[in-house]
Amino acid sequence: MATETEPTVEQQPEKATEPSRGDRMKAAFGVQRGHARARVGEWLAAGDLDEADVIQIAAEKKQRQHAAKVAHQERAVAEARGHFRHAERRAEAGEAIGFGTVATAGGRVAAAESRLEHLRATPPLPPTDREINNVRHGKRAGRAAILAGGGLASLPTFGTAIEMAAHGQPLVLAALGTAAGYGWYLVSRPFVDGQPASAPSIPVQLASPVSMTKSEQPTGQRDFNAPPPPALTVEELDQALRNIGEVRPNEQIQILAVPQREKDGNTTVVFDLPPRTTVAELKKKLPKLAGALGRDVSMVDVEKAGTEARTSLWLTDTDPFAATRPSPLLRKPTQLDAWKDGVPVGWNKRGITIRLAINNQSFVIAGTARSGKGVGASNLVVGAGFDPRINLRIVAGKQNAEWNPYAKAGVASTYFKPDPARLLALLKALLADKDRRERALNDLGKSKLVATIIEQIGGLEFLVIDELATYTRPGKPLREEILEALIELSAVALGAGIILVLITQYPEVDVIPQALSANLGAKWAMRVENATQSNAILGAGQAGAGRDASKFDPPRPGFGWLVNPFAGVTDLARSFDLDEDERDEITMLLEKAAKIRETAGRLAGQWDDPIEQHLLNATGLSSAAGGPKRDGVPGRNVLHHTPEERMQMDACRGALAAMRELGRDVAQLAEMTELIGDTMTETRLGKLLRDAGAGGTVKVDIDGVGRVNGYQKADIADALSLLEGN
Repeated sequence: MATETEPTVEQQPEKATEPSRGDRMKAAFGVQRGHARARVGEWLAAGDLDEADVIQIAAEKKQRQHAAKVAHQERAVAEARGHFRHAERRAEAGEAIGFGTVATAGGRVAAAESRLEHLRATPPLPPTDREINNVRHGKRAGRAAILAGGGLASLPTFGTAIEMAAHGQPLVLAALGTAAGYGWYLVSRPFVDGQPASAPSIPVQLASPVSMTKSEQPTGQRDFNAPPPPALTVEELDQALRNIGEVRPNEQIQILAVPQREKDGNTTVVFDLPPRTTVAELKKKLPKLAGALGRDVSMVDVEKAGTEARTSLWLTDTDPFAATRPSPLLRKPTQLDAWKDGVPVGWNKRGITIRLAINNQSFVIAGTARSGKGVGASNLVVGAGFDPRINLRIVAGKQNAEWNPYAKAGVASTYFKPDPARLLALLKALLADKDRRERALNDLGKSKLVATIIEQIGGLEFLVIDELATYTRPGKPLREEILEALIELSAVALGAGIILVLITQYPEVDVIPQALSANLGAKWAMRVENATQSNAILGAGQAGAGRDASKFDPPRPGFGWLVNPFAGVTDLARSFDLDEDERDEITMLLEKAAKIRETAGRLAGQWDDPIEQHLLNATGLSSAAGGPKRDGVPGRNVLHHTPEERMQMDACRGALAAMRELGRDVAQLAEMTELIGDTMTETRLGKLLRDAGAGGTVKVDIDGVGRVNGYQKADIADALSLLEGN
């Protein structure tokens, strides 16, 4: 029987086992998880933020901090004003609070307002390396905290969504699933060239607006809303520095804050110079740098931004000195603390107000005729008038009325016109007062004058000599004695509170010898004729270092080089515009200053003045407040007039001035009162004129009015002459 054999099975080659669908999904998920891990790591390290982003965030943070400082200072100003008004009300109510309380409160207002103005005018500097790194580290720390707390924090939200779906709201679950899926896709997509691929854009369909004037945009034409082009590119800056030899072929600069056009149209860029050079060396080449950047030197500014090589370069497209600016005192004539906060005299390239402190330094202001030195000096001296602790002594260099307003307002403690002998007597009086002040400092246990004892020592002596060459050019009477006294005062009297302001249109060594110039700390050089004259003002070698007052193009009144070491200023500056001849601005300001001084008891004649007493003893004549007629001509002693007699003289002068304005020799009380203004009334004016000796009203004929009661000019003039002792 045949045996059936099982069919043989042909041996087939073994096929590769294909991964199951689940395995494939697991492998794909593993790859995606790796991408997600790398992307989360990149996010945690803030790798998605480039350098420009981090710098921008740091800059915005500084801007917010600056805004907070401004807001804080605004609150401080409001508080200081409240204290000042309270002190004024107490003084007006007759409380014995003293000069110091009102003056101190007013000084605090001025100081607070000054700090606020400075904050508003000084934009925050670009962020430093440290601030940029702090932002980057802060981002990393914040993201790590989000990752650490985000999972648990999101669970309730996720559970709530599921619960809503379970209660008949399946769309919520669908939306949650879609969002989760898309979020996973974003973090799990692959890297490109070692960096995370950019997120896909999601097209959004918007309805096209209908335009009835639709036209094609010409090729290359910039849209009206496009940002302005940068005022300076990194390449332009690098090339300019190489053109002037500040950066050599094998060297590089490192940009820390990229140049961006600011809201005011200006540009600031911060960069590190090569280690070989410094910011100070770059400053010497400022004119060349300005030329290489296609700008005038007045349109470029360089400052040190921390280290010796770190540079803050500021530039603008317009000349910041082209237009004049009014003094801020015209807008707000308030009491100043000239010792601490200084007085506003002008502005610098960046438009920031320059305030010169009246303490521990003397001044020289020089320039040729019509250079604006008088306007610059007026800003300084008018500002000094708003601090009642300053005793103004003004010696004019001409016979004109330029300085008369200071006398008429009673702000000038001393004022006289060219008189070498009287100037020498004044200098000797100040030297004697220096000895008195030093003894007082000894009694107070001080080596020099400090702010807290200014009033105790008799205030600050502020001697202004206009047209110095009138007294110190070779051949002038008493020249040697005057120069010797000036040199001694400038050298040894500053610590006792005696400060000089010398003004000249002849800045030469013969007029300002080196021994005198060396002790004049603050210098303002307006336009001069040559580099030698510029160096005579600013110091030897300054013209070679780029500070040459003969190179102004174009020259402008009040524009010059200002050097003030105590304020850290060595730069171009232009004085505020103050006009007396056409706009009476100086008179207006001095009237405000006189009210401040009157309240403090520091108008000329209100206090015992040892300097004027010395002059009276030496010459027999008084120049207090410009002399008896307040015109700079010394006369008989007016210091012995009682306060009532001084008020009578002022009433007579006001009445005569009113008659001159009316253009006749007779006037009614009502007419004169209206023109005198202030707090004058008919009753008060009539009493003062009667007490002065002008008698009562008489019948006078006035054209167009008829026969009325009034005063005759001759009666008032005779009374005034008798009071003045003429």
